[in-house]
Amino acid sequence: MARLDVNRSGELEVFVRAVELGGFSAAARALGMTPSAVSKLVSRLEARLGARLVNRSTRNLQLTPEGCVFYERGVRVLAELDETERGAATGAAPRGRLRVHANVPLGRHYLLPLVPEFLAAHPDITLDIVLTDQVVDLLEQRTDLALRSGPLKDSQLVARKLGDAKMVIVGAPAYLARNGTPQTPADLAAHNRLGFGFARATSGWPLLDAEQRRIEVPVEGNAQVGDGETLRQLVLAGVGLARLAAFQVREDVAAGRLTVLLEAFDSGETEPINALYLGQGGHLPARVRALLDFLVERMRVE
Repeated sequence: MARLDVNRSGELEVFVRAVELGGFSAAARALGMTPSAVSKLVSRLEARLGARLVNRSTRNLQLTPEGCVFYERGVRVLAELDETERGAATGAAPRGRLRVHANVPLGRHYLLPLVPEFLAAHPDITLDIVLTDQVVDLLEQRTDLALRSGPLKDSQLVARKLGDAKMVIVGAPAYLARNGTPQTPADLAAHNRLGFGFARATSGWPLLDAEQRRIEVPVEGNAQVGDGETLRQLVLAGVGLARLAAFQVREDVAAGRLTVLLEAFDSGETEPINALYLGQGGHLPARVRALLDFLVERMRVE
């Protein structure tokens, strides 16, 4: 069969919908087809590709490794096709739904304040914003762009750096009045050191000892949390000490609600802030490119 006789985009759309909806029957209902028609279409697709894309021995749709790769690339192909058609029909103005994940401090202090300006410049884009400090799978969550802090692990994600966040150890005056103010990193052993309930790239607080050697103070406290804003609230309440981004607590420090500690022992280590997206640096949908370029220009993390 000649390639021109095969509706490859149609097959791809059916396959992607079946994966997203978790089965042939659900895809058939959504697309106005019969389950047998969807199953036959996927079988023809597998025959043409010479690879099995799904395992049919389980009740739920289960992708093979080849199916995972085909699905991931298929999602991007369909998005680019949709963007191309929209551009041809209405001009080059970016449009469509744009899903963004950001950790809570970055979202509240940097992303959300810029949203009105971005939407005013791009009225045909609809933002779907999720604030969470948990690291999400962009493919699984259908996320176009993620804003993350900290070192990056090797992955299929492409990164655009937005800046570096200075980190500080802080405590509330009420807590320090009860427990004393640590003067050296060694004094932290007597303090309640609050942290996160998920794995971090750095397990402890990086500081310098009296000989200016780098050390890591372990995070050992009576509370762990899932996001930086909740951690800030616990510190403000006098529960313990925490290491947070300076931008997150700048107003609290200026107002006297929090005190920066052990500045003389600061290792100078910062956390890089990156915008991440799927792909290998190739073509991006116009709506994603619009937000990415906007953030690089306007979101200056210091």
